[in-house]
Amino acid sequence: MFEIVRIFSAFIMPGLLVLLFSRVTYNRVIGLILTVALIAASVYKGYTDTFYLIVIDAFSLTAGFWLAAKMKHRAVKNS
Repeated sequence: MFEIVRIFSAFIMPGLLVLLFSRVTYNRVIGLILTVALIAASVYKGYTDTFYLIVIDAFSLTAGFWLAAKMKHRAVKNS
């Protein structure tokens, strides 16, 4: 059960963090860098200990970065 929660969190949380940090800092690259730093810290501390969780985190980061670009484009388009 715990492993399922970790996999589900790896799919959702990094992407949401990229979106959150991108909205707060108004820069999607800074949001990506802050999220990668948090994931690197979790790997260092041993919370993300398997390769497939790191791959899932990277996929979620990519999806969050793409969505942040879409949100920025949509916000500029609507103005």
